[in-house]
Amino acid sequence: MPLTRDFKKTVQARAQRDPAFREGLLKEGIECLLAGDVDAGKIVLRDYINATMGFEELGILTSKSPKSLMRMFGPAGNPHSRNLFEVISCIQQHEGVQLEVHTVR
Repeated sequence: MPLTRDFKKTVQARAQRDPAFREGLLKEGIECLLAGDVDAGKIVLRDYINATMGFEELGILTSKSPKSLMRMFGPAGNPHSRNLFEVISCIQQHEGVQLEVHTVR
């Protein structure tokens, strides 16, 4: 089910003013990917990108076409790990954070 424009604007407004919310989106997207839920991870990362830097800026940072990046994070997108990790690295730099992985039993 597609998100409504109002919901997208709400997420964007919250992300603009709340660094913890942005970090939470990023963390959730990565956790979904690590748990094997690639589709959910792509959706959350796409929401993060749309709410923060946008695909135009991400395209400049990664030297990739914004349309290619949009397809990569779209429903049928199947990003190569190299491209995915490059995007994650750019997002971390943009956000000023460094993600770490911890083992939990």
